[in-house]
Amino acid sequence: MTRPSFPPSFLEGALVALATATAGSALYTGLRLLLPAAYALAIALAALGLGYLLYLLARTREPAGKVILVLIWLAATGTSLALVPDALTQAAVQLGLVWITRVWCFHRTPAAALLDLGLILAGGLAALWAIAHAGSLFLALWTLMLIQAVFGAIPARPGHAAPVGAATAPDPFDLARRAAESALSRIQPRP
Repeated sequence: MTRPSFPPSFLEGALVALATATAGSALYTGLRLLLPAAYALAIALAALGLGYLLYLLARTREPAGKVILVLIWLAATGTSLALVPDALTQAAVQLGLVWITRVWCFHRTPAAALLDLGLILAGGLAALWAIAHAGSLFLALWTLMLIQAVFGAIPARPGHAAPVGAATAPDPFDLARRAAESALSRIQPRP
């Protein structure tokens, strides 16, 4: 039986958003020294997509499909970079792969998958708005990923609250400590 995966908290997602925006801006700036701007941005988006995929796979307890998801990422990203190496196509491919990964690893119902798709689309549109109005890759990535940080709040089942995080899972050490304290209290003489 598969143990449930606990999506990251909003605070963790916000920190991931900050790291993604910083790394993406730095990577794009470095790649611009070697490649044309459009291709540099497409490669930077692909690298960020791989980083976020690996982050999600590290957060999940889903035992099956991790290798397949990485192989799907390699095939889809390689194909899109070879056939249409522009930033908009790469962004769409990466967002689609993020959605597939989150549905596979974290969501168990069609309603949750559709809510997550809405979150992906809202984040993509907000990032487009940010890049169009501010012209800042950092701000676009920050906006996109900050909206994605909310995905942990999507309920696992309709009408049920989403798990708060790893704190809802029983800690094996805490359970052992309580059992030991209970055993000690039974064998110690009472004053």
